[in-house]
Amino acid sequence: MERALSEKKLKELASLVEKARENQVKFIFAVSPGLDFHYTILRGQHDKKVLLEKLESVYAIGVRDFAIFFDDIDLKESDGKGQAELLNWLDEHFVKRHDGVSPLITVPTEYYRENMVDKGGRVKPYTEEFSQNIRKDVLVLYTGDGVVCPGISEEQLAQADKVYGRHLGIWWNYPVTDYMEQKLALGPVERLPRSSEIPAIFFNPMKYEELSKIALATGADYANDPDHYEPQASWERAIKAQYGKLSEDMMCFAGQSQHLENSWANVGRPDGGRLRAAMDAFWKSWPEGASADKDWDDVQKQISELRQASQRLLQELPENQLSECRPQLQQMERIAEADQIALHLMKSIRDGDGKEAEKQLSALKKRHRAIQKAEKKALISDKAAKAFLEEVIKYADSVHENEKK
Repeated sequence: MERALSEKKLKELASLVEKARENQVKFIFAVSPGLDFHYTILRGQHDKKVLLEKLESVYAIGVRDFAIFFDDIDLKESDGKGQAELLNWLDEHFVKRHDGVSPLITVPTEYYRENMVDKGGRVKPYTEEFSQNIRKDVLVLYTGDGVVCPGISEEQLAQADKVYGRHLGIWWNYPVTDYMEQKLALGPVERLPRSSEIPAIFFNPMKYEELSKIALATGADYANDPDHYEPQASWERAIKAQYGKLSEDMMCFAGQSQHLENSWANVGRPDGGRLRAAMDAFWKSWPEGASADKDWDDVQKQISELRQASQRLLQELPENQLSECRPQLQQMERIAEADQIALHLMKSIRDGDGKEAEKQLSALKKRHRAIQKAEKKALISDKAAKAFLEEVIKYADSVHENEKK
């Protein structure tokens, strides 16, 4: 356990604390002692003394909110009862002995439901020890059924509350993208409980300060009035307030970068919902349907708007915003250009212009390879704009194979 902060660091923090106070922001000083804290009598007394000194030093510069985190450490190194008793000791010897200090905040080692209970619904040993021993005054946070999950229902929240015998706070992992940094989370927060009894909610941001403000602004609307929160309306207000004359272009772009998903995470609205619907309608009607040309025009119009929006944002966004999304804007422009080629390829195939179709297909595959290469740095519109060009390539290849037979 490291000792108290240096004078230099304390001066830096004091300036930050004052700036937070000026802007009516609570500055929370968090310590994550899980890896090197000892709970045995002799070493434990020493470590508690060092931790207390550290908290006292930041209290002296104006901090009044504190968190002790035990998340993301090996469960074998976690002592549920020892952690709870440490929090209780701090509550007694620090929080209760100072004026104006808010209740302690903590994240346990098992902080999501799939880790808190087994498949039979029985509470696991660590969570049982931690929940049964921790004081009611301490605010416990959890992330939902998973670390990054689609949402939290009223029922899911009630089940988690029941485990602890108290109302839990929420640590919501959106718009954070540290597990998929090529993708930007630019949608609104959604699918959260409407309960007004949630004691606190924290939204985990991306490392991109400016772009995180879109989702965080919607999170503020939600936290202020959960019962009447409307994600789409909040999202539009946030972008209009933050991007002014470029707000329509930003909505066009941001609408293609909202969803994050991998083998263990799944959160955010689908990318390009309106565009995907238009593309699905196109595939149903093409090539002989009564609305085929109209559906082609609809997709073409949206793709053209998307390309133009990306170009304007690349040219006109302030550098502090552009520096956080330049790779994704460039990738969006590449995809939109490829989709326009794909649309014309579909017309060439329908019109029986084999020579032109072959030329367009070759150009489309070349662009697709460039898009795939750029995905190491930028992902966007995975299942809408990007998926469409891949669907067209597959369709064109199948037509070519059938013609050879």
